[in-house]
Amino acid sequence: MEIARVAIAEAARRLEGVSDTPRLDAELLMAHAMDCTRDALLLGRLGDAAPAGFAALVERRLGHEPIAYITGHRAFWTIELMVGPGVLVPRPDSETLIEAAVAHFGGRAPDRILDLGTGPGTLLLAALDQWPHARGLGVDASPVALDYARRNADRLGLAARAQFAEGDWAKGISERFDLILANPPYIGTGEALPADVRDHEPREALFAGEAGLDAYRVLIPQIPGLLAPGGIALVEIGSAQAEPVTAIAERAGMSARLFRDLANRPRALALH
Repeated sequence: MEIARVAIAEAARRLEGVSDTPRLDAELLMAHAMDCTRDALLLGRLGDAAPAGFAALVERRLGHEPIAYITGHRAFWTIELMVGPGVLVPRPDSETLIEAAVAHFGGRAPDRILDLGTGPGTLLLAALDQWPHARGLGVDASPVALDYARRNADRLGLAARAQFAEGDWAKGISERFDLILANPPYIGTGEALPADVRDHEPREALFAGEAGLDAYRVLIPQIPGLLAPGGIALVEIGSAQAEPVTAIAERAGMSARLFRDLANRPRALALH
């Protein structure tokens, strides 16, 4: 029987053609097959026998299925979210919005938070975990995503402070919020994407017209009427979209401040 260390090395070699992080992928799949954390695997279980189910997990990854869909979860900020087909996989780049919110509020905390396009609850639940007395509303057009969001809130012990509603961005919302978060679709319809994104993640969470700006044109004009005094909206953008999205914000009467991600790429705009 093959031991885990050898099986991981072989899987990593096979995954080189489908992943930029083949070794990491192999380790995560092995940890999932062993029902343990990656840290536990690396620190003490590399000499264990590889579980029989590991090979099937590798085959799924070779078919470009996202790691998060295979394992059923993804870490984000200080929380871990359940994810699966039909929801956008949380990206580390999106943590830029939470970092910007923390910088904005400093020693204060927002009372009411709105997450537009919440997906599996990614930004809202991360914010509620950051600020233990805040309450929030997550809106999404996808019933599948909202089901994940509600289950994530339950699992994280945040259900009492998180509400979720099916909706078209902020249509019909009259309340005002201290913090608005949004990660809308912003990929142009003609842009090339990796197969694991293109073939598996929901198109409606990815694409927004030819230039990737359609969602901003609907969403941003709604923001001024939703912000409480002293409030801020943080909107994720594509790395080449700072100028056109800033122009949309300025036409809506708002100023915009750019925040960059850890790779120094434009990633979020703070609007107020």
